[in-house]
Amino acid sequence: MPNLDDDHPGTRIKEQRRLARLTQQQLAERIPYSFSLLNQVECGARHASDGFISAVATALGVDPIVLTGPATVTGLQQARLDGLMRPIREALDLYDLAPEPERECRPLPALTGEADRLCQEVRATHLRKAAHDLPGVIAELTTAAVTAPSTNTWRALASSYRTAHDIALKVGYPDLAIVALDRMGWAAERASDPCLAAIRQYKRALGHKTAEADLGRRLIQAGHDLLEGRTSREALAVAGQLHLGASAVAARRGDQPAVRHHIAEARGLARRLGGEAREVHWLSFGQLNVDLHEMGASVQMRQFDTALKQARQVKLPPSVLTSRRARFLVDRAVVEMETGHTDAALKHLVDARRAAPEQTRYHPGTRDAISGLLHTARRTPATLSHMAAWIGL
Repeated sequence: MPNLDDDHPGTRIKEQRRLARLTQQQLAERIPYSFSLLNQVECGARHASDGFISAVATALGVDPIVLTGPATVTGLQQARLDGLMRPIREALDLYDLAPEPERECRPLPALTGEADRLCQEVRATHLRKAAHDLPGVIAELTTAAVTAPSTNTWRALASSYRTAHDIALKVGYPDLAIVALDRMGWAAERASDPCLAAIRQYKRALGHKTAEADLGRRLIQAGHDLLEGRTSREALAVAGQLHLGASAVAARRGDQPAVRHHIAEARGLARRLGGEAREVHWLSFGQLNVDLHEMGASVQMRQFDTALKQARQVKLPPSVLTSRRARFLVDRAVVEMETGHTDAALKHLVDARRAAPEQTRYHPGTRDAISGLLHTARRTPATLSHMAAWIGL
């Protein structure tokens, strides 16, 4: 039997049929193929021929590529994203070029303030605004770092590279995110800032998926090595964030004892800090962050009953970062969907979209939750149909 996954034509046909509010019998009556064949294709028991795909696409009024190829966003959305990200890609390539003589740079305090503002914009999920302004800031800081290098200049440039990484990752450009992290390491080394360098290792580790979980563990350890012997508030917050990263890496391996160990270490460091360390490189490390990572680890290990209990104990304060609120709502939607609470799952997706539309649209968990709801719903609510169309299903 063919392996059925999210990009299998059978699952896509089922999704589009339900969006069209058709039963299998009703769709079968509109195509020159039997109900039995349609049922077997949707179940993954039979291969969908080109003729079958074409007939179903015509009956449903969609392009055949919708039924055969992966698509998390529409073609128009992708073109707009490419146009938005291209200047960032070009700005990342300026690092080893001689500065343009005619480029004027603002004073360093103004540029440092801009770098901080862009970090804040990303955490408020104003991704397009941040992406629009970021290339110019990177270009100015690159020129400033080359012509009048200082620790603060290199730190601000490293921060801007980190912002480029965060934007690229949130909108689905992982290769560009890797380039941004390489540049962050280059700038952090020149700033002689071990905490920034350790944060880079943390983000590198999270970029490696299940097959490379051991590499992720080694990257986390490299981050801890950079902080050895340091006991400042900044170093403790970064060390705690590294433990949270280690818990995510361990969850990908299904190593529950390691997850518990790193969550406990992070919780101990959060207690030592006494409150959320929001001022430390925009990490917002604290007890709430530990709780959210503990729930995320349960989701990663598909322990959805445990994750649901953890989610119901999380109380997000009004002051929580918008990006964190939206991420929690999407994760909770996945958990609610997997445990059979479909109405609650849809509600959390709608709330996530309302809180952070750009981040929610491109978050892979959003697609997972909506696809799961489409597969299990006897009837497709209008709200679910709208959400599915919004993400490009």
